[in-house]
Amino acid sequence: MIPFPLPPLPEQRRIVAKIEELFARLDAGVSALEKARAQLKRYRQSVLKAAVEGRLTEEWRRGHPDVEPSSVLLERIEREREKSGRGRGKKLRPLDASGLPELPKGWTWATVEQVADVATGATPLRKNSKYYEDGTVPWITSGALNNIFVTKASEMIAEIAIHETNAKIFPIHTLLVALYGEGKTRGKVSELLVEAATNQACAALMFDGAASLIRPYIKLFFQKNYEDIRRLSSGGVQPNLNLGIIKTTVVPLPPKEEQKEIVSEIERRLSVADKTEATLEASLKGAARLRQSILKKAFQGELVPQDPSDEPAAALLERIRAERGEARPAGGRGRGRRGRPRKDAAIQAELI
Repeated sequence: MIPFPLPPLPEQRRIVAKIEELFARLDAGVSALEKARAQLKRYRQSVLKAAVEGRLTEEWRRGHPDVEPSSVLLERIEREREKSGRGRGKKLRPLDASGLPELPKGWTWATVEQVADVATGATPLRKNSKYYEDGTVPWITSGALNNIFVTKASEMIAEIAIHETNAKIFPIHTLLVALYGEGKTRGKVSELLVEAATNQACAALMFDGAASLIRPYIKLFFQKNYEDIRRLSSGGVQPNLNLGIIKTTVVPLPPKEEQKEIVSEIERRLSVADKTEATLEASLKGAARLRQSILKKAFQGELVPQDPSDEPAAALLERIRAERGEARPAGGRGRGRRGRPRKDAAIQAELI
């Protein structure tokens, strides 16, 4: 049995009418906030789309006609990878750009594997406790990639797991792409701000030398193409990405100077969007608190004025008890004809 405060019937009607009025206004405000949030999401995507298509920096290119084309940067990256041995023995798939859209002057098409080392991690055997006891190595799963940066791990593994399994430590500023995960995780990109190992659900993109210059742009490219990359997934009930898909992802590559301008312009525009989004989220949380506050005031008798001429709630309750008592035979609960529960239409109508 749960006791609750019972106001007089006329006051109940005033309370319900007031709640409906306030909730209608609150719902309208929440709807406007959610619409603004959806528009902000579309704005983010439109800015990122304009960036990777070259429209965001059209004016900048007109003022910088003599910058080094990105094809020169790409050749430099490939030479560095070959010299270091990272590209040796790896026959890259030839890129056929004949069916791809025309790019702005100075841009070129490239695949992710041309500019980054792509790898993945592993999950050390769970039943082998030595891989997890007293762990000191941060170990990242795809769930952490819902944030733009990864600053900490929810779990640690031991150093011995790095030596005895396929788990490996990736350096700071490695980009991680979620190969699979529940909900909207698959396809998310994040950046490591700590040295960490990952499980096999993360693709790690490592940039070194001249390639490190293009890492911020590549991160923005994956953010923009989140939905497109998700659609490349394969599988049944839970589609997955794989390293092959990530490696062969084709990227429109601007000159390095233009990349800096793109990143700077996006950061400027999206920082404003971030502040706006924070304000919207705070307002939505405030609306939820206000809804609870309205209900709290209603049940505390503080939402509407009280009228001393109202019939006391005790009289209403006594009448309900009396009518229920009339329908209750000796030794049993109130029942109507043929043992069915008795329904008093008058009382029901009065309580509506």
